[in-house]
Amino acid sequence: MRLLLVEDEEGFAEALCTSLKMEHYIVDWAADGEEGLDLALDDVYDAIILDIMLPKMNGLEILKEVRKQGIHTPVLMLTAKSELNDKITGLDMGADDYLTKPFHREELYARLRALTRRQTTDSNAPTEIAFGDIYMLQGGNELFCRTTGNSMVLNGKEYQLMEYLLRNGGQIISREQIIEKVWGYDTDAEYNNVEVYISFLRKKLGFLKSETSIQTVRKLGYKLQ
Repeated sequence: MRLLLVEDEEGFAEALCTSLKMEHYIVDWAADGEEGLDLALDDVYDAIILDIMLPKMNGLEILKEVRKQGIHTPVLMLTAKSELNDKITGLDMGADDYLTKPFHREELYARLRALTRRQTTDSNAPTEIAFGDIYMLQGGNELFCRTTGNSMVLNGKEYQLMEYLLRNGGQIISREQIIEKVWGYDTDAEYNNVEVYISFLRKKLGFLKSETSIQTVRKLGYKLQ
């Protein structure tokens, strides 16, 4: 699951990114409002964590523009204790939830889970992400095979990469798209990183004895088949 964090307090943002990544989220961080808006308008995120007080453009302005552009990504606003009016304004403008600083990280995780569950329910999305005879349950990290009944836990990038492949069915996904989605924009990951994790997943599909495989499409990328 991919998140956008828009927060100008560097130490706080870095610590929050680290803890979210330990919870298996992919996190992109923007340190000011203009950068945050540019990233949010890409519409590739499962949720946005948006501080109100930001340089260049505040969080309410970002929220207004995101909703104006028809982007319905769940937005969790971060506010200070004294910003009651901003909380009300943010909710009226289309924010889905808010959290007051300082907060416990466990509460943030719980609110993010609730937001993404709500998005799934509202969109009538299936609880399974599936292709061929393999599937994962929404929010889970276990890969199942219908043909054999076998299952296996996926760790870290394996889970993120398999989820991305499943969500794109039999479509070809380029190495560039995989790096951007699984590792994020600001990364040193290279093509060989993708190849290593593709190899890991192929071995696990072999262990499951699945009829589904990951095919390499020469010069283009990969797809499930």
